[in-house]
Amino acid sequence: MNSSTSSRSLPVATLALTALAPASWGTTYAVTTQLLPPGHPLFAGLMRALPAGLLALALTRVLPRGAWWWKSAVLGALNIGAFFPLLFLSAERLPGGVAATLGAAQPLLIAGLATVALHDRPTAWRLGWGVIGVLGVGLVVLGPAAKLDAVGVIAGLAGTATMAAGVVLTKRWGRPAGVGPMALAGWQLSVGGLLLLPLTLAVEGVPRHLDGGAVGGYLWLGGMGGLIAYTLWFRGIGKLPVGASAPLVLISPLVATVVGVVALGESLSLTQSLGFVLALAALLAAQLNSPDLLGRRAHRTAAPAPVREERPAAEIQGARVR
Repeated sequence: MNSSTSSRSLPVATLALTALAPASWGTTYAVTTQLLPPGHPLFAGLMRALPAGLLALALTRVLPRGAWWWKSAVLGALNIGAFFPLLFLSAERLPGGVAATLGAAQPLLIAGLATVALHDRPTAWRLGWGVIGVLGVGLVVLGPAAKLDAVGVIAGLAGTATMAAGVVLTKRWGRPAGVGPMALAGWQLSVGGLLLLPLTLAVEGVPRHLDGGAVGGYLWLGGMGGLIAYTLWFRGIGKLPVGASAPLVLISPLVATVVGVVALGESLSLTQSLGFVLALAALLAAQLNSPDLLGRRAHRTAAPAPVREERPAAEIQGARVR
């Protein structure tokens, strides 16, 4: 294996594919406000999760085994069952750019959780840009023209926290041998959808009228924003360092803001625009200068190679299998 090639070309390709997930999530806010029936965040989460999860199970024909039954339940509750309704509630109550930018706090949350759960000490560079990203969030959220709704802000921040926990646990547990990212996405989407089903029927019920736009919106959110996006996301989390994958969520506010300004006629104040630029700068700095991404950490560990090369080849190969 060419180590230099794998350490450089593979992360770039993986980053590009993984970035498609938060890019598609950035369209959630416009789709929610323009196409979906208002006042039904639970139903929107249900329609985004359960059909996509069942389709993934039908395509992969793989079910969890052993401890992965409860692990899938935990991940499905965090990444889907709790995150989806909080996301849609925030999208209904806040401008798209503001709602999406709340997710910029996620890299810092992930850095803190990863220190505890993964024993991954964040670098000063990562923490510094994480703080700048949160500062950008504060400028967007607290700007004088933000027109904030307290429930929407709380829902957005709570959703960010649940997804941060889900990302760290997904990185900690990985995937079972022989199980692909679509199967893992299907497990979680199905669990999250099943958790939302009774809650949706008890609290909201089914909207009285669903027009063609609403049906198209649910298909987009469940297809591209659900099954495809989460398959790419879980694939990327498994391959990328946690410090490289976490800042990718900042792509979502970029897409949401562009869609809001171009298609919906929204605008950001000067203060909010500055906050958005800071959040975007945090994303770019974390990716372009991450020691993990550039392979420097791999080069450091490769320095004492003569000692490690004495290990039997079979043992080394086994160490690479999760």
